[in-house]
Amino acid sequence: MPITPVKTLVAKARDVIETLPQDRAEAMVEAGEALFVDIRDIRELDREGRIPGAIHAPRGMLEFWVDPESPYFKPVFETDKTLILFCASAWRSALATRDLQNMGFENVAEMEGGFSQWKARGAAIEKA
Repeated sequence: MPITPVKTLVAKARDVIETLPQDRAEAMVEAGEALFVDIRDIRELDREGRIPGAIHAPRGMLEFWVDPESPYFKPVFETDKTLILFCASAWRSALATRDLQNMGFENVAEMEGGFSQWKARGAAIEKA
């Protein structure tokens, strides 16, 4: 049985989510309107660094951490601010943004280009 390629899943997710340019995402966070949510694996953060102030929520735990009824709920996600998700190259974040929308989140978006683009443009990074 053929599977749906991940590129197709990401493209379909992008049809229904908001993708923010990095400068706009950064401005929203700086204005206190949004929070950066880094969904990369902890090993990626240790190896590549982090965006200062970003909340780390590993992709495998994201839905559990944002759900107030989950035993794993993290109060930092009880906010009216827009959650701006990012991963390394904006594939996982596209799927995660779609999944949070499916859970009922309205203030959620992904950051275009992910951490790789953030780093390539010379934006602020802190090492672990």
